[in-house]
Amino acid sequence: MGRFIMQTIFALRLFRPDDLEKVMHINKLCLPENYSSLFFMDLYERFPETFVVAEEDGEVVGYVMCRIETPFPGGGLLGIARKGHVISIAVLSSYRRHGVGSALMKKAMQAMIEYDAKECVLEVRASNTAGVSLYRKMGFNVKRTIRGYYADGETASVMAKKLLATPAEI
Repeated sequence: MGRFIMQTIFALRLFRPDDLEKVMHINKLCLPENYSSLFFMDLYERFPETFVVAEEDGEVVGYVMCRIETPFPGGGLLGIARKGHVISIAVLSSYRRHGVGSALMKKAMQAMIEYDAKECVLEVRASNTAGVSLYRKMGFNVKRTIRGYYADGETASVMAKKLLATPAEI
């Protein structure tokens, strides 16, 4: 007999303020690091194009929120360029391994390019083998590790990927 494979049909769209409760619920279900509603809304207000949700049948099933960082006024001083920083990404467990996370990341990186970011960076728990594997498949490399980065003392891997000139190239 053939094997049945569940096909997840989802759509990506920009976060809206009325998504806040659902996004915070997903954050609490999926991640030990939780943020205040003010933090979510601040990122949305400052970088709305990089705050993306995935939904299926009108229900939010995942999100990614990012910020754009410029180390110095003017950005490109001393060869230091503007970076897109993935602050948080989470997908409900029943929707994982169906392309939702990678689609959210691609959409966020496309938006980072629109903000003139030259690199995408993120921190991931060293024990999160699924996350590290996803990011490696997307072209990220571990740049360094930070011991004790998380509140529970776990080590973070800092991963980065250069962003290409046009969003279509991601």
